[in-house]
Amino acid sequence: MVCVEPRRTFGTVAGLYERARPTYPGALFADLRALTEGGRLLEVGCGTGQATRALVDSGFDVTCVELSAELAARARRNVPEAEIVVADAERWQGGPFDVVCAFTAFHWLADGFGTAARLLRDGGALAVVETHHVLGEDLYFAEAQEDYDAVVPHPDNRPPPRPDEIGELELDERLFERVATRRYEQTIEYSADEYIDVLATYSGNIALPAAQRDELFRRLHARAAARGSVRKLYLFVLSVAYRPR
Repeated sequence: MVCVEPRRTFGTVAGLYERARPTYPGALFADLRALTEGGRLLEVGCGTGQATRALVDSGFDVTCVELSAELAARARRNVPEAEIVVADAERWQGGPFDVVCAFTAFHWLADGFGTAARLLRDGGALAVVETHHVLGEDLYFAEAQEDYDAVVPHPDNRPPPRPDEIGELELDERLFERVATRRYEQTIEYSADEYIDVLATYSGNIALPAAQRDELFRRLHARAAARGSVRKLYLFVLSVAYRPR
């Protein structure tokens, strides 16, 4: 059996990823534009372009480096104004850029800060957006732990954290100086089918044996259908830092 590196699994569900993954709040892009000097921007791991369209519309000259050819093909179709390169950002030779950014992708880089520093000009900005599933008012996510414990038992199984339990990005202060951190909350209501579609794009679920994944999704779908819908609270954290001049 061939083991697929988790960050390479998303291309296997490219169509579902494009349809199900959420976009980002408009205020985030306004803040990103205000906190940087604009210009040439490199997006690391653009997926199918969930953030790319807004980056282009914000006035950036956007280049994207995407590991998956399947995701990149969809990003090219969705945002033809951006240059989309299929490559591993940690090995790719390009730049220098005014801004390097990553939307829910920075954690996949083994040396994210070193990679960003190499691709940025002196004084350039690194913008990292982290997406967190946090505990809101919907009790579904606390109750659903029964399903995870029954099908995929693990000591780390627990309900999502509260928003105030999410801290700031830990910077490599040898390479970057922090400028600002901004936080945005967004609640999305999903039908039972829509919620399972979102779950089916997560690398941990993609990697599960098919029978185990199907049973987990069956239980979670039934629980969501019984409630009518699921209201999922997302916390997006934007961290902006500069390379010293």
